[in-house]
Amino acid sequence: MDIFEGIKNAWQMITRTKIRSFLTMLGIIIGISAVMIVLSVGESVQELILDEIKSVGPDLIVVLPGNSNEDSPPSSAFGIVDTSLKYEDGEAIIKSDSPYIQSLAMYLTGNDVISINGNVKGITFYGTTTTYTDVQNARIEKGRFFTKEEEVNNARVVVLGSKIASEIFGDDNPIGKRVTIKKVNFNVIGVLEEKGSSLIQSQDDNFFIPISTAQNIILGINHIGSMRIKVNNIDNIDFAIEHVEDVLRDKHNIDRLDEDDFTIASTVDALETISLITDALKFFLTAVAAISLIVGGFGIMNIMLATVQERTKEIGLRRAVGATKKEIINQFLIEAVTITFISGIIGIIFGSLILVLISFIINYLDYNWTLIISPMSVLLGCLVSIGIGLAFGITPAKQAAELDPIEALRYE
Repeated sequence: MDIFEGIKNAWQMITRTKIRSFLTMLGIIIGISAVMIVLSVGESVQELILDEIKSVGPDLIVVLPGNSNEDSPPSSAFGIVDTSLKYEDGEAIIKSDSPYIQSLAMYLTGNDVISINGNVKGITFYGTTTTYTDVQNARIEKGRFFTKEEEVNNARVVVLGSKIASEIFGDDNPIGKRVTIKKVNFNVIGVLEEKGSSLIQSQDDNFFIPISTAQNIILGINHIGSMRIKVNNIDNIDFAIEHVEDVLRDKHNIDRLDEDDFTIASTVDALETISLITDALKFFLTAVAAISLIVGGFGIMNIMLATVQERTKEIGLRRAVGATKKEIINQFLIEAVTITFISGIIGIIFGSLILVLISFIINYLDYNWTLIISPMSVLLGCLVSIGIGLAFGITPAKQAAELDPIEALRYE
């Protein structure tokens, strides 16, 4: 029997028992779809997160209060208050006049609840420095950002993100008007250009006030939450980190490295870490999804075993007219591979439709989602479906080949 005749027989078997064949193929269809979706969504999520980090700036280093080690980040990363970083630390780094540092911004974060047109809305406000726009690549749409004098003198001025400005003032020009944060009135002096939604942060929905105002008037503290430092060249990140470490150790009177009360990380490190985490997650989820392929494989084996019983006379007749055991085995293997291959193609099509739907929904939510249908996942789906046909078709094929021709012809 040639391969085309085997495929024809497999198709006849599928169409003869449509419901049974569909239920048998369903496990393979779901399994291939699941593996494909997991691989493709994993790559899309990885791309989205990496793009978000890159959008913050690949030339940035971040300074957080508190020490970290190889096993865990600093406690401040989990929202635990650490007071080891001060405004004076950032000023010392700026005044050190490093050739590697282009700009430095300091941050404090707080939350409040405001009423907009009768609706209550939770907002985030940032106490920051006048260098925020340079470090974050932010641009002013209306008005201006606050000055160095306002930064250090508790000025009650605020710059709004584009979205929150539109929600509060509509089409009116907000410059010169007032907003209230923590029952303190602020004069609006600027509005930032729209940047769009982000997984990491969204400046469009936030308030920005001078860091001294956040410390002394709003929060009543004397420490800062973090620093972001823009390096003049991505190749100089390691040199910049070493320089900042030296300045902070001198400022904090630290003699031993294990006594550091701060943590410095770069976006390059974050990119590498995120890549490792998402790759491991993709592997784990793919392994879980592949379990359904094994279940589907047993389904294929069952239908092929049932087919052997149904076609016992046919097998006996073929053996009686000279068909060899190898030809019988090849016949059933071709049929098993054909069934699983068709299942794999259906699974790939179904998985692709699901991926398109996922992409549509996420982009509708205003995230920059890239639809990635990995060629590797398509190729893997085809190869895996063929492999399952061979692996789970061999037992029925051998059983068919071992039938005694005389007994098979007598079978009713």
